[in-house]
Amino acid sequence: MKDSLADKVLVTGASGFIGSQLCRYLKKHGVDTIAVSRGAPQINTTSVTVDLESESFPDEYLKGTRAIVHCAARAHVTREDSSDPLADYRRMNVDSTLRLAEQAARVGVQRFVFLSSIGVNGNSTLSSIHPGSPPVFKEDQTPSPHDMYAVSKWEAEQGLWHIQQQTGLEVVIIRPPLVYGPGAKGNFATLIKWVKRGVPLPLKSVPNQRSFIALDNLVSFIAACVEHPEAAGEVFVIADGEDISTTELLRRVAYASGRNARLISIPTAFLLLLARLTGKQSVAESLLGSLKVDASKAGNLLGWRPPVKMDEQLKKCFEER
Repeated sequence: MKDSLADKVLVTGASGFIGSQLCRYLKKHGVDTIAVSRGAPQINTTSVTVDLESESFPDEYLKGTRAIVHCAARAHVTREDSSDPLADYRRMNVDSTLRLAEQAARVGVQRFVFLSSIGVNGNSTLSSIHPGSPPVFKEDQTPSPHDMYAVSKWEAEQGLWHIQQQTGLEVVIIRPPLVYGPGAKGNFATLIKWVKRGVPLPLKSVPNQRSFIALDNLVSFIAACVEHPEAAGEVFVIADGEDISTTELLRRVAYASGRNARLISIPTAFLLLLARLTGKQSVAESLLGSLKVDASKAGNLLGWRPPVKMDEQLKKCFEER
């Protein structure tokens, strides 16, 4: 990457799961990197502590920067206590994103890489649970965000395209599915916890198909989008390229941990009914529904290939935790 497009790259959300790993990757490849976060990132590079939601970003750090990778976001909140959560999502994921992009364009930053979400496409693809859904998610489909987080990401995308049109700032949108790797949170962290505790799970015969992306693969792809001239003005849905069921994922997680998966066979219809009765429908959808991503554009346009296999990344989850 050195001596290419990425003379200096600024990464927001640099203390987070994805941003911190991206900063390490860029530094390793000789890229002058500025790490931006609310708290001091544990990375040996130039760092800026700023709350993008409420503070102005210093122009001095943007001058001479060729690209910004915007990872900072308000993500899914497990226990929502806000009186207006959509407004909170918009304040961070839309308003602060567009404010930073406008500032970047004004001082001459060339490219703005925005980490969005596959949730912009929708929350499921074709399966017995959702027979009317598309068979696979692609970049050219009409967006169908189903929750507040995805809505805010979609609104930010639209604002960024307007800024590109008005200023010439090169915008790149990346929509990943569930990202897994050491330090992952959310649903994947819960799976890790269940397997480590040996909890019997009623997921022995789930007939779904889901796309995932390893942290190392996502970071590699983000770097490609920073560097490759053909990435400018494009949207990418991205994944490992290996679709598996929830049952198979649990087996692979267990194998990576040196344990046996304790799985029990219970009909999917019963699990869905139980989830509806207990208010856990969104959790059930992520475990039982399908979500397949066609990431062929990344390879066809940028020549990118996933550098790690799923089993390699899963093994790292237990080596580094």
